[in-house]
Formats: sequence, C-alpha cells, structure tokens
Amino acid sequence: MGEKKVVKVMVTGGQASAGPPLGPALGPLGVNLYAVVQEINKQTKDFEGLKVPVEVEVDVETKEFVVRVGVPPTSALILKEIGAPKGSSKAPDEIVGDLSMEQIVKIAKLKFKDSLANTLKACVKEVLGTCVSMGVTVEGKDPRVVQEEVDQGVHDELISKYEKELEEELSKSIEEV
Repeated sequence: MGEKKVVKVMVTGGQASAGPPLGPALGPLGVNLYAVVQEINKQTKDFEGLKVPVEVEVDVETKEFVVRVGVPPTSALILKEIGAPKGSSKAPDEIVGDLSMEQIVKIAKLKFKDSLANTLKACVKEVLGTCVSMGVTVEGKDPRVVQEEVDQGVHDELISKYEKELEEELSKSIEEV
C-alpha cells in the first residue's frame, strides 16, 4: 500500500461531475476521474438534489480509490421530506410543514450512524428537536409533544420496526467487511 491522499468535498446527490470541486482536487492525483464520479453518483443517488459530504481516498501509487459518502444534515433531510426551500425564521410560531412519524423515524435511521445517540429512539428525539427549531410539526402536533410521546412509548412499535432494519443492515455491512 502506497501513500494515501484523502479529498473531502460536498457534492449534490446523484449529480457529481468532473468539474469543480472534484476535478481540480482529484486531477493532480492521476485517478480515473470518470470512475470516481460514477461511483459517487451511484452511492449518492438516494440523496438526489441534496448536498452530501463525500470523501475520496486515493492510493497515490496504484491510483486505486475508495469513496465514502456521509449523510446530509438533518435539516436538509427534513426540508426534502416537506418539500420546502427553507425552515421557518419564526419557529415555532410559523409552521412551514408537517411530517408523519414514519418520516421522522426514517430520517433518524439515516442519521443514526452519524448521531451521538446510542439508540434509534434517542435519535428520533434529536430529529424532533430539529423540527422544533425549523417550524415543522409532526402529524399536526408540536414536535415537543411528540418527544413526550416517544418517552412514554407511544411510538415504540414503529421505532422497533426500523431498529430491526438497522440491525440487519449493520450485520450485512459487518459480513461484507
């Protein structure tokens, strides 16, 4: 294994190109830029239109590369789900959208590995906290009320369904390694 160079960039999901910021950063390393762009677009297609953090690690000698894709910020995932350009500047008085509890748990599942939360339930509460500051309600309710419901176990069935999916995905990725 030779010397490794890591390039960190923000790209629009599914729309990376050989132009800036990738081209100028990777060109001097002699890596196959087309192959890198293809791999990034393949890995970011689920985040179409969102800014996504991407790391490209290049072996300077062999020109082999590894692409690692992060997850967009929670606020960006919420905006995508509600279809709004931005959150409320007068939250919680001004509401810009409403999400279902299922959408909240899906966002929490996406963010879980980047979160400081040690359970999906705790991560769901983090996402609900972001909703408070953005002026987004959950099933017509203030997200703080929904956080209390989460504490009381009202949404345990839904959360545990996604926890099982998360565990399956984690065990698959461990097997691949």
